[in-house]
Amino acid sequence: MKKGYLYIALSTFFFSTMEISLKLVAGNFNSIQMTVSRFFVGSLVLLPFAIKHLKAIEVKLEKKDLLLFAWLGFVCIVISMILYQLAVMHTKASVVASIFSCNPIFVLFFAHLLLKANIYKHNIIALILQIIGILFIINPFATKLSVLGIILTILAALTFAFYGVCGKKSTQKFGGTIVTCFSFIFGSLELLLLVFISHISGVADLLISNNLDTFANVPLLSGYTLSSIPVFIYIAVGVTGMGYCFYFLAMEYTDANTTSLIFFFKPIIAPILAFIVLKEVIPVNMIIGILFILTGSIYTILCTMKLQHNMDHQIA
Repeated sequence: MKKGYLYIALSTFFFSTMEISLKLVAGNFNSIQMTVSRFFVGSLVLLPFAIKHLKAIEVKLEKKDLLLFAWLGFVCIVISMILYQLAVMHTKASVVASIFSCNPIFVLFFAHLLLKANIYKHNIIALILQIIGILFIINPFATKLSVLGIILTILAALTFAFYGVCGKKSTQKFGGTIVTCFSFIFGSLELLLLVFISHISGVADLLISNNLDTFANVPLLSGYTLSSIPVFIYIAVGVTGMGYCFYFLAMEYTDANTTSLIFFFKPIIAPILAFIVLKEVIPVNMIIGILFILTGSIYTILCTMKLQHNMDHQIA
C-alpha cells in the first residue's frame, strides 16, 4: 500500500507539471509536432512494462484488439490531445489543468450512456459543483481568458473521458498499461500519417486558406535547441511516459478511488506551480472555482467509498 501512495505522489507531480512544461516550449514546437513526438516517445517508455504484463497474463493480441487500440489511439491522441495542446496555447496553464481535472466526472456520464453504468445522486451533485467551478474560473461577466482556449479545454476533457470509457472493457481484459501503451503507439502513428499528408501542397494550401496554419506543413525536427531539448525530454519521458506508468502502477497497488486522488491534488498543485514558474496570477474567481471543483471531487470520492463499503458489507 505504501508503494501505491508513492506511485500516486509521483504521478500527481508529473501530471501537475504537464501544462506548465508544455507552455514553456509552446513557442518552439508546432502543437501537432509536440503531440505526435511526446506520445510516441512516451509509448516507448511504457512498451517494456506492457510487454512484461502481456507475457504475465499469457494473452495474445488479436486483430480485433489491434483495431480497437487503433480506434482508442485516434480518439485519445488525434482528437483529445490535439485539442488539449491547442488549449494550452490559447489560455493559461493553470486554467487548463483545473478544468481538465474534471474529466473523471465526465467519465461517469459516458459510462452511463455507453456501458449502462449507474449514475447516483452524488454524481449529479458533483457535476453541478464542478460546472459552477468552471464558470467561476471562466468568469463570463468579466473574463480576460480566451473563450476559444476554454472551449478547447472542455472538449479535450470530454473526449479524453470518452477515450477512457471506450477502453474500459479492454482495460479489464489486458490491464491499463497495455491498453495505454498500444493506443499511444497507434495514435502517434495515425497522427504521423496526418503530418505527412499536411505536406502535400494542395492540402497545405487548403488548410492555410482556412486559417488552419497550425495543421499545414507540420514540422517534425525543428524547434530543438539546447534550452528546449531538456524540457521536451521531461515532457515525453517524464510526464507522458513515467507519469502514466506510475498512474497504472498506483492502480495496481491501490483501488480506483484512491488513485483518483491524483485529479484531486492536481488543481491545487498545478496553479501554484504555474504561479512560481510561469508567473501566472491566480485571481480570486479562479481560487473560488478551484474550491468548487475540489469540493465536487472530494464529495464524489467520499460517497463512492461509502457506497463501496455498504456493498462489501452486504456481500459479507
